[in-house]
Amino acid sequence: MQVPDTSPWFGKTVTVTELRWYNSQPVLFLEGISDRNEAESLIKAILLVEQDLTEVPAEPEAWYQQQLVGLKVLRDGVQIGIVLRVEDYPSQDMLIVKTLDDREVMVPFVKALVPEVNVAEQFIIITPPAGLFEELEENGE
Repeated sequence: MQVPDTSPWFGKTVTVTELRWYNSQPVLFLEGISDRNEAESLIKAILLVEQDLTEVPAEPEAWYQQQLVGLKVLRDGVQIGIVLRVEDYPSQDMLIVKTLDDREVMVPFVKALVPEVNVAEQFIIITPPAGLFEELEENGE
């Protein structure tokens, strides 16, 4: 669990006993947390989950974000970089691609721009719009 080092929860682990949805929001119930005051001490804590990175979810087109980091990024069959990280935004996630010339480019993680993710083969295919990875020429008009 990620909390400030001044928190009484710093350095501790917790066990999730139940997950419920209230008003479209997830609510976790944790072992040993029996009252609201104790639970409120964990507001804004970041829960880190141990996960086997070689395990692929059973759902089609599903993966864990950390499995995308390091994947080759291909455009038209040519590697143009690697996935450096995935950033979460309200409208959609963004792939941060480190290009071969050492730049970072943000690619919206949507099907139209990222039509294929292949965790087993360690690559993703992107179809970015013109100008996302290269400078466009001025047409002089």
